[in-house]
Amino acid sequence: MKLVASDITVSLTNKRIIHDIGMEVKEGEFVGLIGPNGSGKSTLLKSIYRVMKPTAGWIGLDGDDLYKLSPKESARRMSVVRQESSVEFDFSVQEIVMMGRSPHKKTFQLDSVEDKDISDKALARVDMSDYAERSFFSLSGGEKQRVLIARALAQQADFLVLDEPTNHLDVRYQLQVMDIVRQLGITVLSALHDLNIAAMYCDRLYVLKEGHLVASGSPDEMLTSDLIREVFGVETDVSVHPITGKKQIYFISTAFQAKGIRTAEVSSGP
Repeated sequence: MKLVASDITVSLTNKRIIHDIGMEVKEGEFVGLIGPNGSGKSTLLKSIYRVMKPTAGWIGLDGDDLYKLSPKESARRMSVVRQESSVEFDFSVQEIVMMGRSPHKKTFQLDSVEDKDISDKALARVDMSDYAERSFFSLSGGEKQRVLIARALAQQADFLVLDEPTNHLDVRYQLQVMDIVRQLGITVLSALHDLNIAAMYCDRLYVLKEGHLVASGSPDEMLTSDLIREVFGVETDVSVHPITGKKQIYFISTAFQAKGIRTAEVSSGP
């Protein structure tokens, strides 16, 4: 599954939020969107999963105009895990995950043994099998996120959109979820706030700032101290991890920057 977006512009109340962004996600790629809060990552994703229609531009999924696909056809091709839970009524965890099978059913068609098996395997992959009968509303934020990822897995779409999927997750489950997504072998587009996660898992990155696309390329090309300073306004020390071979970003607070300057002054002496 391949995604192409051309000249995407999104406006709200006559104010441009996204400015003429073009991007491509090739089949089987894991592509990340990075940028500070308010840079437009979520808005761009919403235009791609059809919650916020672009004011201008075109989005194609395997060459088809995304906005001309039926909702069911779009859901068969694309699954989405959003930042916020879209569940309005209380269901069991099992029921939530089974909702991922809806695009594959006819109207009023009952759940099959195959549907149940697919849902059970999806829950197992996010380590939530023991919670199948629990109320979704009774779960913590991190547990809910894992269930929603299981629902996306049960949907079995070939293109997965993730809006900051590691939000609310502790370190163990951040890595578990990203490992699962990476191993699916499908096309993935994800907004990420953790630059080290982006460095470890993404094939390519698009960098946004104030609704504009400012750079794109591999994590090695994008995750430099200069670009991070320009986009995020923070100082960093960037190195290559000796085990993973991936970029590792260390953030330096202003307090430590000042301390470092004073130490250097004392060390240099008169």
